Amino acid sequence: MNIKRWAALIAAIVLLIISIGVNTLMVIVKTNLFSGFDSFVELESQLTETVVEPGSFNERIALLTVDGVIQDVGSSTPWSAVGYDHQMFLASLEQILEDDTVKGVVLSVDSPGGGVIESAEIHKKLVQIKEEKGIPIYVSMGSMAASGGYYISAPADKIFAHRETITGSIGVIMQSYNYSELADKLGIEFETIKSGEHKDMFNGTRPATDEEKAMLQEMINESYEEFVDVVEQGRGISEADVKKIADGRILSGSQAMRAGLVDELGSLEEAIQSLREDYGLEDAELFEYDRDFGTFTSLFMSKLGTIFGPSAEERMLTKLMSSYDSPRLMYLYGQN
Repeated sequence: MNIKRWAALIAAIVLLIISIGVNTLMVIVKTNLFSGFDSFVELESQLTETVVEPGSFNERIALLTVDGVIQDVGSSTPWSAVGYDHQMFLASLEQILEDDTVKGVVLSVDSPGGGVIESAEIHKKLVQIKEEKGIPIYVSMGSMAASGGYYISAPADKIFAHRETITGSIGVIMQSYNYSELADKLGIEFETIKSGEHKDMFNGTRPATDEEKAMLQEMINESYEEFVDVVEQGRGISEADVKKIADGRILSGSQAMRAGLVDELGSLEEAIQSLREDYGLEDAELFEYDRDFGTFTSLFMSKLGTIFGPSAEERMLTKLMSSYDSPRLMYLYGQN
């Protein structure tokens, strides 16, 4: 390492020591700097609150946002961020359950959907909030709230959408690539040793048999019926009426309103104002959750990552090697 890199490292270490002293956390590093630093990051990476509109602290409205594919791809760290942070979102819902000052929730959704499990986890928490706390939940749809994006919106007391919002896509999908013919043309042979006839089904190395397709279709049908039940219960629509539009089709916001999937056409601001007026929360504080790693921690880790962290090429290679895109059930519009 050259002199400049040594100097930068020393400066970063000094900055860390100062930050620990300012925050009276010297005990963390008294024996082992790096193991202590892990604890330091953990302590600082807690949910914080940002006031969007000031008001009464005893009556508050939580503004939550789901932006992107609903999939658990890990959480943000001081040196790397993820788009949609599933664990952080679940933590936000759990915090609402424990906070008696929260009197209403506005959920802003801009998502094509995502994983069946992740969507169900959010839906379950939202229903729990309604049942245990008895507070209203309003949804504001952005440019898209399709498939899983609608799944998590369904239990809301009132749903707002823009006229041009893409929503609907009620259904389940599972996809994979079958590249066996291409492999034949390239002279590639797959050598597979398996414990059962279907162990390698739907993995792309051979066509799925009719029996295997039937197995997967049964799984799809079960998740589909669950989706229909969620819409039926959340919107108060009969199963027959839900299934008239639950064939995977997408709908505009205005079409969704005519179908009973949306209550009003309007913006996020109008959804918030409607919640205030409907439940006497005109003076309530509006806030949102965030994850705070601490200014000093973020600065130090960013600097340390620059000095010792992997290069862009190494990060990309690691991502490619660690990704595993096996087929999975998805409440997702436009998967490929």
